Order: sequence, then structure tokens, then C-alpha cells
Amino acid sequence: MAKVTSQDLGHQPIGKLLIKQAVPASIGILVMSLNILVDTIFVGNWIGSVAIAAINVVLPVSFFIAALGMAIGIGGSSIISRALGADNRKKALTTFGNQITLTLLLTVALVIPGLLFVDSIIPAFGGKGAIFGPAKVYYVIVLYGIPFLALCMMGNTVIRAEGKPKFAMYAMMIPSIGNLVLDYILIRIFDFGMHGAAWATTGSYLLCLAFILWFFLSKNSELKITDCFYKLNFPIIKEIGSLGFVTLSRQAVVSVTYLLMNNILFDFGGETSVTAYAIVGRMLMFALFPVYGITQGFLPIAGYNYGAENYSRVRESIMTAIKYAALLAGIVFVFLMIFPEAITSLFTQDQAVLVETPPAMRWVFAATPIIAIQLIGAAYFQAIGKATPALLLTLLRQGLFFIPLIFILPHFYGELGVWIAFPVSDILATIVTAYFLHREVTLNLLPKESESY
Repeated sequence: MAKVTSQDLGHQPIGKLLIKQAVPASIGILVMSLNILVDTIFVGNWIGSVAIAAINVVLPVSFFIAALGMAIGIGGSSIISRALGADNRKKALTTFGNQITLTLLLTVALVIPGLLFVDSIIPAFGGKGAIFGPAKVYYVIVLYGIPFLALCMMGNTVIRAEGKPKFAMYAMMIPSIGNLVLDYILIRIFDFGMHGAAWATTGSYLLCLAFILWFFLSKNSELKITDCFYKLNFPIIKEIGSLGFVTLSRQAVVSVTYLLMNNILFDFGGETSVTAYAIVGRMLMFALFPVYGITQGFLPIAGYNYGAENYSRVRESIMTAIKYAALLAGIVFVFLMIFPEAITSLFTQDQAVLVETPPAMRWVFAATPIIAIQLIGAAYFQAIGKATPALLLTLLRQGLFFIPLIFILPHFYGELGVWIAFPVSDILATIVTAYFLHREVTLNLLPKESESY
């Protein structure tokens, strides 16, 4: 695959460029998702089905703290892409330096209380009954590594903003492969159980951080760590915060969703329902990897060309990204409608889980073919630095529609209402996103009538 630089984002054909950006991003997300998927399979088969539920309880807490790094990374990377497009190297370096400082300060500040109040946090997120013990073991060990994960997530988005998608792919592959190897050694060979699963995860974060540090110290990067400005620059922080708040809010809503779903489903069906949700959740992370790859590949292209005021390329990138993502989402939909039973059997042989999970999976993915508009539309506003519409569109599905629905629909349909809430919220969010995206393109990206002569 040919090398892509930041300048190429403004000149190469959009379709070809999107593939160059999206394929490495998709492969990276695939490997990372496979890591989560296979890790869950290992845990389910080598430790037990309750261990799957335990990890699902811990994920929203650890991922929310780590998402600070992703939020700072995506918010800053939007600035970096536009700064590189406008040939403002100093602003790009200042932004990157501030990203590093902010990530370290904020994640460490959250990890400390996260460890102090562990006995209250785990039950609040659904870690009750038999789930509590293994969840606590996993939570404490993984939380030690969360600042490293946050730095990795931040650095990965900056690598992609530079137009280096292959290196961003490597940064996602290394910890994933490392985690699987460590899983086998620590769980299968040494029989360390949940301790082994947790240390394998934390060790994988360190491997990723080592690679990212190497990248930014090497000649491969345009933004050298040694050239950065680490002293906090408040105008930059404000811009990073306004854009990064979109990502952080999304992850906060995801964490709240996990909290609510684990508790609601525990009340309906105990550990079995929580485990079913954990398996479906893994498929949500894994199955849509090519769609998320298109979204990640689209971000720097839209941001760079918007910064360069090349609006025709921005329009083309939106339409191309939606077409590619919709095609891939349709393929995923067909696969999951046909094979949910076979997929579930990979995770566990628990008969109750095998019965409950497949119909839940079909409902959760029922609206998959239309989500491309929702994902690309929200990503567009974030890429061009319009924080408010990006935030609103990002929170539409889970925050404004899904959470109210999981309280309303179960009154009419019981546990089935929880699963029905997924496609209903997808449909509603897509309709609203399509309206705002069409309005934005019409008002700001089409040439004015006076300019067409």
C-alpha cells in the first residue's frame, strides 16, 4: 500500500484515498475487536460464563477513563488535521504537546478514586451476586494500566491525523496480538484465572505505548515529541475540550448504558441475561469493524479539506464514505441474521445463554443497514470542528433515544422491550442525522449561485 502523507489528503482521488485510510483503520479495528472477541471466548471457555459477565461490568468504568485519551486525541486531531491543511505546523505541535499533558493529568486523577471506591463502583455497574468477586479482581488490575491505554488511544488518533494510517493500524494490532498471547500463557498454561486475564490486558497496553513512543521519536512522524510544546495553552485546551467532549460524552453515555442494561437485565434474568448482553456487546464491537474503519478513514480527509477550504472534496468524501459504509453494514446485517446461534456457541456452552442470546442479537442488529448515515454524519461535524452539532448527533442514539426506550418498552414487552430499543433508537437517530447533514451540505458546502458563473 502506497505511503500517505498529510498533503495527499488534499490531492488524491477521494475514493482511492478513503480506501487507503479506511483499510488500515479497519484492519486495526478488526484486530482489536478480534482481541476482545477471542479474549471473551478464552475467558468463557477457560474460566466460566460468569467471568464474561464480570468483564462486561468492568469495561464501562475502565473504558470511560481511557476514553479521556480518545476524546483528547480526536479533539486535538481535528485541530491538527486542519492546522496541517492550513500549513500551520506550530499550532499542530502545540496541540499535540497539550494532548499528552492533558491525558496524563486527567486519567491519573480519575484512576485514584476509581481504585479507592472499587467496592461501591462494581455493584453499581451490575457486578452483583456471583459476578462481584471476579469483577473486582479484573477491575483493580486493569485500572493500573488505564493511563497507558489512554495515551495509546490519544496517540493513535494523532498518527491517523498525520496521514499515516498503516502505523495507526500497527498501534492497534500490537496490543491485541500481545493480549491474546498473554491470555494463553497466563490463563491456559499457568491457570491464573481472572488474575491472568487482567494482567494480560494491562501488559498489552504497555506494548502499545512502547510502539507509539517509538513512532513519535522516529523519522516516520511529522510531529516529534521532542519538538512539542507541553505547557498548557488555554485557547488550544478549550478547542480540544469542545471537540473532545463529543467523544467523551459518547463514552459517558455508553458507560451509563452498560450500567443501566446490566442492572435491568440482571433484574429480568440474573447472570444469564447479563452474559447474553456481554456476548451481544462483543459483537457490536467486532461485527461493525469495517463501518467504523470507514468512519475513522473519513475523519482526516474531511478535516484536512475543510481546513484547506476545498469544499467540493469535502462533499465527495461524505457521499463516498456513506456509500462504502452502507454497503459494508448491509453485509454485516445479512451475516448476523443468519448465524447468531453459531456465533453464540463460540463463547459458551451454557444452555440458558445459548437460548437467550441469538434472538437478542437479531433485534440488536436489526437496523444495521442504515447506520452509515448516522455514523458519518456525526463524524463530519466533529472533523470540521463544529462541536455542538457533533455532540448532539453523537448523543442522539444512546443518550436521547435508547436510554428512555429501555425504561419505556419493557413495561409493554418485558425483557424483549430492552432488545427492541436498539433498532428503534437507530432508526430515529438516523432520520435526525440525515436531516442535519443535508442541511449542512446545502448551506455551507455547495457553491453559492454567484460563484457558479
